[in-house]
Amino acid sequence: MFDINPGLGIWTFVVFILLVIFLGRVAWKPLIKALQDREESIRDALASASKARAEATALLKENEQNIARAEEEYRKTIRAAKLEAEKMKEELLAKAQQQAQRQLQQAKEEIQRDVEAAKQQLRSEVADLAIKAAEKILEESIDEKKHKQLVDGFLGSLPKS
Repeated sequence: MFDINPGLGIWTFVVFILLVIFLGRVAWKPLIKALQDREESIRDALASASKARAEATALLKENEQNIARAEEEYRKTIRAAKLEAEKMKEELLAKAQQQAQRQLQQAKEEIQRDVEAAKQQLRSEVADLAIKAAEKILEESIDEKKHKQLVDGFLGSLPKS
């Protein structure tokens, strides 16, 4: 069934060896070189990915620090604003109290002036009434100058209160 031909076996072996040598020089060397290049590019990619990961970690830490600083600045700003608001409130209260004191003092002074004016008017009316009463009693007319002297003398003798 199967015949073994030694010449064909030798030629097959020779062609196989020549094919291996030819493929080794022409196909395997570029194929191995391509595989080595691919392996090196993968190593470079892994190295750059590792470097990128380290940079990302560093950036993340830096961002966390920046956020912490920003939060601290925010807290400081809020505290400063609260202190400033409290200071302004105290200043406004002090100004309002001073203004109220001034207005109260002005009101007291105005009341005092009104009281003095009322006293003066009352004295004048009392003097006029006293003169009229005296005229009625004496039934004589005294000149205006004499009236004033009499009234002023009488009022001067009265206690001041």
